[in-house]
Amino acid sequence: MLTLPPLLWACNAVLGRVIAELVSPITLNLLRWSIAFVLLLPLAAPVLHRSSLLWPNWRRFMGLSLLSIGGYNALLYLALNTSTPINVTLVGAVTPVWMLLIGRLFFGKAILQRQWLGAAMSISGVLLVLSRGQLDVLLQVRLVPGDVYILLASAAWAYYSWMLVHPTSEPSSIRTNWSAFLMAQISFGLIWSGLFAAGEWSLGFGHLTPSWKLAAALLFIAIGPALLAYRSWGAGVAQAGPSAAGFFINLTPLFTAVLSGFFLGEIPHAYHALAFALIVGGIVVSSRRRPGPITAL
Repeated sequence: MLTLPPLLWACNAVLGRVIAELVSPITLNLLRWSIAFVLLLPLAAPVLHRSSLLWPNWRRFMGLSLLSIGGYNALLYLALNTSTPINVTLVGAVTPVWMLLIGRLFFGKAILQRQWLGAAMSISGVLLVLSRGQLDVLLQVRLVPGDVYILLASAAWAYYSWMLVHPTSEPSSIRTNWSAFLMAQISFGLIWSGLFAAGEWSLGFGHLTPSWKLAAALLFIAIGPALLAYRSWGAGVAQAGPSAAGFFINLTPLFTAVLSGFFLGEIPHAYHALAFALIVGGIVVSSRRRPGPITAL
């Protein structure tokens, strides 16, 4: 369940770059989730009824949807306007670090020493991408806007993942029903997405060029990276926990590099290969079990 979302999100990153000229990023996010809402409606319509137990918990779902559907996805598509899919997903490999820090600061979760080491290796891979493999670029700390957007998006996704497993008062009838739980998030997420899209158009940045290519891409990202990926991620985080799940996001750059090379002709450079090695090494180190007591910070 935790391997499927990175594959689908890699497809999302590549498609987002392919159709960037056809639709502006915030509008793309609104259209994506509007289609997902319609597709999910036959399965989860009762959760929207006035008598549903969703409404007493509307503040929680407003927060969840802001961090994920409204915030994370909009920032991802904005990032793809100024950076490549490979770079965006590699910079997103900082997510496990956000997972550890947010878990410690806001949810009282101790951080193991091996997790710090794994996080340091992941950060090294991210810095390698940010520098484009050139030390002088790193020393000058030059970031393209897309890199900053995806760093913010990663922080939002990490907090969202912790909220998924943090004890709440929401009824089990919603939490244990994946379609109802996702529909609750999408419903409030459309409010955020709509507000952000309105701002995009009012500032003169919105554009939309209808075509069959755009329609096909929207249908795919609504079914795969939206519905299937969110369903799998929620179930995987519930079983493995946010800290462990966070490192699986680092599979996304591997999938993205393959897909970008095949569809966009963006062949990875040597520094991408080294970054891959650091990221995978971080996964191995952070998940390795050692006999005896483990020190937590």
